[in-house]
Amino acid sequence: MSTAEPIAPSSSIQGLYLDHHGWLQGWLRRRLGSAADAADLAHDTFVRLLSGAQRPQFAGVGQARAYLRVTAQNLCINLWRRQEIERAWLEILAATPESRYPSAERQAIVLQALEEVGAMLQSLSPKAARAFTLAVVCEMTDDEVGAALQVSGRMVRKYVAQAMLGCLSLRARETALALRAEPGG
Repeated sequence: MSTAEPIAPSSSIQGLYLDHHGWLQGWLRRRLGSAADAADLAHDTFVRLLSGAQRPQFAGVGQARAYLRVTAQNLCINLWRRQEIERAWLEILAATPESRYPSAERQAIVLQALEEVGAMLQSLSPKAARAFTLAVVCEMTDDEVGAALQVSGRMVRKYVAQAMLGCLSLRARETALALRAEPGG
C-alpha cells in the first residue's frame, strides 16, 4: 500500500489491523521491553479505535500509523502511571507488618482507588494536583502550600477544592455503580 493510497472506509478497521498490527506491536515492544505488554496495548489501541464515536479516515499509511502511534503512546503513558502507582503500593505493603496486611480483595480495591485518584489528579492543572497532594497527603497548611507553589493561600484553597470535587465525583460514580450492582438496583 503506498503512502498516498487512501484506506477504503468499508474495510478501514480490518485493513488497519491487517496492515499495521504487526508494526504497532513491534513499535510497542521496543518501547516497553515486554512482548506481553506490547500485545496488550496493541490490542487496546485497536479496541479504542473500534469503540470511538467516530472512526477516523486516513489519507494514507503514514497518517494511519501516526494516529495509531499517538493512541498507543497515550496507552503507554497510562500503563506507566499504573505501574508507578502499583510500585508505590507494593512499597507501602512491604513496610507494613504482615499481621496488618489487608486482604487480597481490599488490596485490589485500594489499588483501583489509587489509580482513579491518580487519573483524576492528572486531569487537573499541575499546580492544583500538587496543592492537593501537599495539603492532604503531606498535611501542609494553606500558607505552606502557597509558599511552595508561589500562590496565595486563597488560590491553594481553590486548587484543593477542585481536587476535592474530583474526589467527590469519583465517590459518586462508585456509589452509583454499587447501587446498580445490588439486586433490584
